[in-house]
Amino acid sequence: MTLKKTLNLSENLTNPFIKKVFIDALSESNSACAETGWEPLHIKINQGNAGAFLPLYLKTHSMGEYVFDHVWANAYHRNGLEYYPKLVTAIPFTPSMGPRIVGSDELTRIDYVELVSKITEIAANLHSSSWHLLFGNANVINSFKSPDLLTRKGIQYHWYNRGYIDFDDFLNSLTSRKRKMIKKERESISRQEITVSILTGKKIDTSIWDLFYRLYERTYAKRNGTRGYLTKEFFSLVSSLMSDQLMMAVAMQHEEPIACALYFYDSECLYGRYWGSISEYDHLHFELCYYAGIEFVITNKLLRFDAGAQGEHKLIRGFEPVETTSLHWIRHPKFRVAIGSFLEQEEAYIVEHMERARQLLPYKTK
Repeated sequence: MTLKKTLNLSENLTNPFIKKVFIDALSESNSACAETGWEPLHIKINQGNAGAFLPLYLKTHSMGEYVFDHVWANAYHRNGLEYYPKLVTAIPFTPSMGPRIVGSDELTRIDYVELVSKITEIAANLHSSSWHLLFGNANVINSFKSPDLLTRKGIQYHWYNRGYIDFDDFLNSLTSRKRKMIKKERESISRQEITVSILTGKKIDTSIWDLFYRLYERTYAKRNGTRGYLTKEFFSLVSSLMSDQLMMAVAMQHEEPIACALYFYDSECLYGRYWGSISEYDHLHFELCYYAGIEFVITNKLLRFDAGAQGEHKLIRGFEPVETTSLHWIRHPKFRVAIGSFLEQEEAYIVEHMERARQLLPYKTK
């Protein structure tokens, strides 16, 4: 089945998406730029560290954010107001919780207050309706939190490594029914004469990257008729500059590659990003995007697997519901009140949904 690869992760690898090389690659590849509706306006944090900044984008649409505010935009339009442009602090096209400050400087509470003041000043100068900080981790959310910022909750599904020895050890933690289901799904991969290899870093050669990008475009073409948000140059840049944090699960059939799934990782977490296949194969998506990732996390003693946004079908495969948080500054006073009321109702639904999701988890009860 999956070929295991043990890595030396003694180096303290930090969150890949907040690194300057990642954010620069987005703009330098014309993936996140003014022409695509993601104009960079990053804010320098202080004079002491030239690399320290807060990512900030001027947006003319809401695509590629994964915290959906189209209803808000429509409400503005119905009332004769402009919702766009707006300001967004996020990692473009990356719905993953994490830090939102590039650089290692420790900021004080006063620094965060001044940052918000600076952002709202920029918003006034650019006639922006709002500022949105998306998918911040707990430290970011707590540091920025203020009465002027509305809080929005969401839900994702992450897998946690509870010291499993191997994949079978994980399976033994599940109920009999779900354990048998996963075994059958993985056995179907073998019956189709498909093998899966795990490649990391420079072992992901040019031919695999070329295949991956063709499949990336194919996936988006099937999904929404586009070629995807990211250009081929973006993947070329990250493959060159961030190879120590890249993993590719590659499926082969009769010695020919048929599917790829791209992952990033740091010292604690594996992040599933994109996948594609040349055709339809039974359970191959689950194998490449979930089970290969779980095995990688166990083998390399990582703590968590963030497989991306959405997907309630992850629950019965051991992924647990996780609450996400975003912050929103709304300029218009009446809309701020109306959106605040909407978010209170939405949060009640999220809490209820989280509870129902936990009841679907496949783990044995103690």
